Amino acid sequence: MKNTPKIAIVGAGIAGLSCTKRLKDAGLDTVLFDKSRGPAGRMSTRRGDDWQCDHGAQYFTARDPAFRAEVARWQAAGVADLWQPRLAILGGAETREPDQGHERFVGVPRMTAPARHLADGLPLSAQTTIQTLHCGPDGWCLSSIEQGVLATRFDAILLAVPAPQAEPLLRVPAPRLAALAGRAVMRGSWALMLRYDAPLTLAFDAAFVNAGPLRWVARDNSKPGRGPQETWLLHASATWSEAHIEDSPEAVAAALLQAFIKLGAPAPQAWTAHRWRYADTEPALDNVCAWDADLRIGLCGDWLNGGKVEGAWQSGQRLAEQLMQSLAWPGNTSP
Repeated sequence: MKNTPKIAIVGAGIAGLSCTKRLKDAGLDTVLFDKSRGPAGRMSTRRGDDWQCDHGAQYFTARDPAFRAEVARWQAAGVADLWQPRLAILGGAETREPDQGHERFVGVPRMTAPARHLADGLPLSAQTTIQTLHCGPDGWCLSSIEQGVLATRFDAILLAVPAPQAEPLLRVPAPRLAALAGRAVMRGSWALMLRYDAPLTLAFDAAFVNAGPLRWVARDNSKPGRGPQETWLLHASATWSEAHIEDSPEAVAAALLQAFIKLGAPAPQAWTAHRWRYADTEPALDNVCAWDADLRIGLCGDWLNGGKVEGAWQSGQRLAEQLMQSLAWPGNTSP
């Protein structure tokens, strides 16, 4: 390959951002596409006039040395910090405190901050919903709902989107990868954001809930860098969410509020519901990523690597490395 390869990455969650930054740092010509208004994916925060609430990923852990080093860089940049809530496990056979030695990190001042930090300086084409992929003699051609067929041709394309969104894109150009995406069973999740006029007097700031429709509750303003507005996030369990995925927000809110009130909380002054159609994978695959060197197309994402923020970041890094190892261009020093 005579010229520097031009790479398209679809999906600006942590996996896509990790992959794009790795490629750009190596000198490749990258373009990152996302259907949303900005980066972050499920590391998302809903904001109002006087409140905010993380309604997707609630925290992340860091065990792999490379990811721990990345989180340390985020901390040094002021976009992540340790969260040490009063944590409980409620319901089921027992109510108890979990292992308090477990490190949990969050974005600061909101969960989107690490993603926006990674996206700084990256060529992001937001509000671009990729709907078809076609590989011709002059490279990969993409089309979007908003812009139609894109003029640029790419030497490789990488998909960093949930499996159910990747599978239809891959059916014609890459059936083997489409079959891999088709094996992933992704589940939905209902999230309910609550606002209160005064702090709640509960004995915990966050809790895993093992009975009823709830799986997780958290006082969002207990996280570092947040304001004083009392906000709580309720996540329904995957099983309950799937059973009620087409219910109205009002019906979902009624059920989840009733369960929260049983935990000792009062009714909120206001609430906002959000449906995550693809929240997690059960079980998450262990491929880390997937790369077809002949077609020059690949997949990355948390659904391929354990289902967590750390897994998403690792998946993006690994896919970038595999691409660079299989392509040749001036200045490429990858083994």
